[in-house]
Amino acid sequence: MWAAGYNGNGQLGDGTTSDRKVVPVAVQGLSGVVAVAAGFSHSLAVRSDGTVWAWGDNYYGQVGDGTMSTRRVPVAVQGLSGVVAVAAGYDHSLAVRSDGTVWAWGHNGNGQLGDGTTSARPVPVVVQGLSGVASVAAGNSHSLAVRSDGTVWAWGSNGNSQLGDGTTSDRPVPVAVQGLSGVVAVTAGIFHSLAVRSDGTMWAWGSNSYGQLGDGTTSTRRVPVAVPGLSGVVAVAASSHHSLAVRSDGTMWAWGSNGNGQLGDSTTSDRKVPVAVQGLSGVVAVVAGHSYSLAVRSDGTVWAWGYNGNGQLGSGTTSARPVPVAVQGLSEVVAVAAGGNHSVAVRSDGTVWAWGNNYYGQLGDGTTSARPVPVAVQGLSGVVAVAAGWSHSLAVRSDGTVWAWGDNYYGQVGDGTTNIRRVPVAVQGLSGVVAVAAGNSHSLAIRSDGTMWAWGSNSYGQLGDGTTSDRKVVPVAVPGLSGVVAVTAGGNHSLAVHSNGTAWAWGHNGNGQLGDGTTSARPAPVVVQGLSGVVAVAAGYDHSLAARSDGTVWAWGSNGSGQVGDGTTNTRRVPVAVQGLSGVVAVAARFYHSLAVRSDGTMWAWGSNGNSQLGDGTTSDRPVPVAVQGLSGVVAVAAGGIHSLAVRSDGTVWGSGSNASGQIGDGGPTDSVTTPALSLLY
Repeated sequence: MWAAGYNGNGQLGDGTTSDRKVVPVAVQGLSGVVAVAAGFSHSLAVRSDGTVWAWGDNYYGQVGDGTMSTRRVPVAVQGLSGVVAVAAGYDHSLAVRSDGTVWAWGHNGNGQLGDGTTSARPVPVVVQGLSGVASVAAGNSHSLAVRSDGTVWAWGSNGNSQLGDGTTSDRPVPVAVQGLSGVVAVTAGIFHSLAVRSDGTMWAWGSNSYGQLGDGTTSTRRVPVAVPGLSGVVAVAASSHHSLAVRSDGTMWAWGSNGNGQLGDSTTSDRKVPVAVQGLSGVVAVVAGHSYSLAVRSDGTVWAWGYNGNGQLGSGTTSARPVPVAVQGLSEVVAVAAGGNHSVAVRSDGTVWAWGNNYYGQLGDGTTSARPVPVAVQGLSGVVAVAAGWSHSLAVRSDGTVWAWGDNYYGQVGDGTTNIRRVPVAVQGLSGVVAVAAGNSHSLAIRSDGTMWAWGSNSYGQLGDGTTSDRKVVPVAVPGLSGVVAVTAGGNHSLAVHSNGTAWAWGHNGNGQLGDGTTSARPAPVVVQGLSGVVAVAAGYDHSLAARSDGTVWAWGSNGSGQVGDGTTNTRRVPVAVQGLSGVVAVAARFYHSLAVRSDGTMWAWGSNGNSQLGDGTTSDRPVPVAVQGLSGVVAVAAGGIHSLAVRSDGTVWGSGSNASGQIGDGGPTDSVTTPALSLLY
């Protein structure tokens, strides 16, 4: 379960009272959730075992745990089992059990608990005289229930005729709503009520000062009236002064108050009859908040519009939205790459997205503006792999071509020029490419025939062509290497894995990062000593990693921050085992820190941590691996200059570390993110 927006009473359930204005946060300690409801400042959830959990404001006992203490994380509602549905009013709560009875707790000043009294109840009490109930709804201070026979019953506050019994008298026990039969769903606003009949027609009653009844007037209605112009309605929602409906064709309609754009018709004009919500199709569920609206589409995406002062739209801003925008933090990412201070991701649809520093156009959106949330890289489709250098980016398309953008001072873009490229351009002379890597200022590619190609800066021989001449025109072949299956690029050195399981290295070697037992630069590939069964490699600024087929990780090179992971800070000229790791399936490194993913989906990190890039909640360097906090199901990782990224099996991207340029993608910038935060890629 996830929550966003105002949190002054702990109603988001994340253990804090901090508003969440950027993206949703996980509600703590809940699993198996099958239904939810949100009151004014408290929340409810039903688990698959039929128990109810609640959190947030509890002044009137609306959390139902027998106290009146605010709860920042979920607690069990006392004495309830077999619950199939819940509803939350302003400060009261309702639940339907599988036996058809209704239970209520919280504020009861208007009889909204239906127990015949006006006494607040901190634990559930049964609503009198109701059986065979299929669903319930809760308004500001009134309650509704639909019975299995299609009749609707109401109780509580009735000053605006929201009970639909033809009077304005409060009712402490349920009374029948007049003139309705065949009802399949109800919803309650603050002072009005809505119902859907089995024939797809909509009916409304109660307060109508903003046209929220949809009958073309602003007259209060004491008994239900038909909402004209709507048919085939399958779902409804109501808030303070506006109403929503979903039709069987997946379109969405709205009416009533619109001062914050909550009707989604691109205006702020009130509407007395239903208008279509713009740009939405395939809608399957709706929710109406206080001056804002939410919709779920059949593709599983969530859309929101209207008031956004507390970030309740989850759009990464606090700006009101008069038309629907996608709620951020929902994505289908399959691969990520991290540069010096920017990040790149590939989605399952083959599009590429980037965020963070953009001084050299490395985000590929045609600008040099930093982006704290992901933007689409222009003109790319069918992408299957990406890489990020310090200030440039690479992509491989499914047709085997390579595209590049960003800083090009050393020709690392590979387009035959040294011009900065703010949008992708094709790398010249390459085809059949299956993988790419990017160092500080050089680029590498593997072709399907197992040959390696390189371009860009070559001052230390990092291109592996036997020279130290920069290659600013087109890629050159790395001689003497064939059968290459994996490649990585460090600050000024390069690594490759041969199909026979050996590792090869070339370029700068001042700290032994080539693993050949020397500190001599190598302008052509040399074998890394003592390694066999290598399946993956990663290169930091001047250290290197290798994962072997037995799940162990080996490292060598500079170790001043513990990035080799052997428990020391001693430079290592040949590979040593990284302590305490087994079952490793992927590794990553950049600058002075290292990352690994184990087969159980956990993520581990070691080395420099001054910007919390290790994600362990501290800023302490780690000479041996530590678990990255709060992440499971990790399938891919990337290490940036001083930040880290992870892709989970659900396709979401998470980041920790420096966020000064927005490279975490959570809507920053902020100085640093100490434990992984959700990137806003949707």
